[in-house]
Order: sequence, then C-alpha cells, then structure tokens
Amino acid sequence: MDKRTELTARNFPSAEQEAHAPQPPSLYGGKESAYRLAFTDTDFLLKEELRPVRMQLELLKPEMVQQQHGIESTIVIFGSARVLPPDAAQAELVAARGQGDVAAVKRAEMGLAMSRYYDEAQRFAALVTDRSRSHDTPIYVVTGGGPGIMEAGNRGAFEIGGKSIGLNIVLPHEQAPNPYITPELCFQFHYFALRKMHFLMRSIALVCFPGGFGTLDELFEVMTLQQTGKVRRRPILLFGRDFWTRLIDFDHLVETGMISPGDVNLFHYVETAEEAWAHLEAHYGFDLPETTTGEFADDI
Repeated sequence: MDKRTELTARNFPSAEQEAHAPQPPSLYGGKESAYRLAFTDTDFLLKEELRPVRMQLELLKPEMVQQQHGIESTIVIFGSARVLPPDAAQAELVAARGQGDVAAVKRAEMGLAMSRYYDEAQRFAALVTDRSRSHDTPIYVVTGGGPGIMEAGNRGAFEIGGKSIGLNIVLPHEQAPNPYITPELCFQFHYFALRKMHFLMRSIALVCFPGGFGTLDELFEVMTLQQTGKVRRRPILLFGRDFWTRLIDFDHLVETGMISPGDVNLFHYVETAEEAWAHLEAHYGFDLPETTTGEFADDI
C-alpha cells in the first residue's frame, strides 16, 4: 500500500464491513440470541420503540438516493389508480355490452370517457421529460408508483427514454409498482406522512388529474401548506375543469367565508398536456436563454 494513503485511511472498520464479515459458528448465532449487531437485527429494528428510527430511515433513503442521482427538480403527478388506458377501457366496454348488463355498460362508458386523462398524463410526462432534458437541472416526473394515472406518468417518461420516480406505499391489499418506474428510483413507504413529504421536497409543480380520496388528500394537503405559508408557492394544475368544478364548489367556499377570495389563485385549470406545459413555461421562464431551474428545488 502507498504509505501516503495511510493519511486518509479509515481508523475503524465500517459498519458495512462488520455486517458482512463471515461469522464462525457460535453458540450465540441463533435467531433467539441478542448477540447480533443492532443494525443487522431486523427483529430489533421492527420493535415499537424503534419507530422514530424507522421514520428517519424512510426520510433518509429516498433523499440520499435522489442526491446520488443528481435529482433536484421534480413535477408530481397525482391522480386515480382506477383510470384505465383507452384500449383497456374500450375492451371493458365491449365486454360489458356483450353481457347485456346495463349498469356495467354505464360504468364502462364512463371509464372510457375518463381514459382520456390516462393519455393526457402520459403525454404530459413525456413533454416534461423531453423539454427539460437541456435544462441546467432536468425535471423528473414523480408519481405514487401505482396503476392508472400514476402508471401513465411513469410510462410517458419511460417511452421516450427518460427516468422517473415512483413513491409506492404498502397497503392492506396487494399493490405492486407499475412497470415503467426507473428501478433505482422506485421507493416503498410504510408511513404516508413521509411519502407525502417526499412528494413535495423537490417539486416545482403539482399536477392533479381526476381521482378519489387519495388524490383529494394529497391535493388539499398541498393547498393547505401553501395557503398557510408552510411551503413556498408553486403551480398547482388541475386537469379537467368540468370534473373539478362539479366535485368541489370553490365559489361556495369563498361565498361562505371559508376561504379567502385570493385562495382560488392557488390553482389553475388545464385541459391538455400542452396547456399544462405552457403554463409552467410561462411561470418559470423555461423559454428564456438561460434556465435556473436548480434554484426552484430549495424547499422544506
């Protein structure tokens, strides 16, 4: 060894080295033994008292991995897991008509109508990925990692050769990540709160497609944080004015004094991928000669 390397050599073995070091047979090597290193002892790490440590790990792991990949700016796509791709929605309608079930046909017709949002989410993700390739800081699409609108977002980036992020959550029913997430950027969470924090930490915009309770939860948390000044303002784009205005009567909230008139400026309605990207271009000046998207990544 070059003696000069001794100046910076480790004084102690790393935790990784000790965790992977071969262990000779021992009386204390069994599962019931307390002899294992604490950070290799899964049973110990899963104890109720270790919850704060597990929460810290869920904060640190996605943060450190994204730092390693140089990810600074993201756009988050929220939306229903139930929205089907148009071809799948068309197949369901054909099947329902074949069965002669009037209620099933009505549901399938609505499913086909809603499937246009799958297309728009896919096209929007492709636009974001493609148009920001030349930015000082490329923008990466982030989704909840599941099917439906989330799949469409990851798929849009994947099909033009880009990377995207998936923040999946463990649920009582089976939930697997969609197949279009970049594998090294596919994360799994136990804690909803930490997952939602990671949605915001690098985001320069949030784009909400039609969805149910989960989408509404995510949307209203972001609007509340911005309304109360807990996070900096960033564009919130709602795809589908007709859907959102029928679902939420924002004017009624203003009229009854439940929100301030200016609170309706927290979001904007858009209908197409191109309209959404144009709004972001105007807001951030993406069309200017020099981009400074890296500055927009500073956050909580």
